[in-house]
Amino acid sequence: MNHAEVLLIGGRAGVGKTTCGWEVSALLRDAAVPHAIIEGDFMGQVHPAPEGDPDRAKITESNLTAMWANYTERGYHRLIYTNTLSVLPETTPMFQRALGTGARIIRVLLTASDETARERLLGRELGSELEQELRGGIRKARLLDQRVSTQTVRVVTDGRAVMDIAQEVASATGWLNPAHTRKN
Repeated sequence: MNHAEVLLIGGRAGVGKTTCGWEVSALLRDAAVPHAIIEGDFMGQVHPAPEGDPDRAKITESNLTAMWANYTERGYHRLIYTNTLSVLPETTPMFQRALGTGARIIRVLLTASDETARERLLGRELGSELEQELRGGIRKARLLDQRVSTQTVRVVTDGRAVMDIAQEVASATGWLNPAHTRKN
């Protein structure tokens, strides 16, 4: 394999993106499939926003590009990337610049009902940002539902075990296919 492949796992707050990403990684490790994983939320976590980059898109891309260069230098060609809005079509240019224009992009949108996401966030958000996450999650769920492309794989997470969700997500990549696992 001489080109990059990236699995983008997106969805509202509380849908289980990070947990699913780690479980997909575990499946790939068990199958001896080389890969890297990046939690996209960390790529732009600076305060205040850099001058001229109010939404932190430039710093996010710069960090992703640097990390991917380190991974490819060591022979990795597959990436799991989790971030709420990463599955939107307008992220394609950023991923192509960071990973290369020939990068294969697989988009998976995790979905959950408002009630399920609220329950999960209540268990996770112990600090001051619970209300912000709840409000933003509802808004972003609607935005994602309306704007993801028809090629985006949608995976419902309500009432399902993480391992089952991860298996469905991993199957969208083809990376567990024996013919796909022979090379990095």
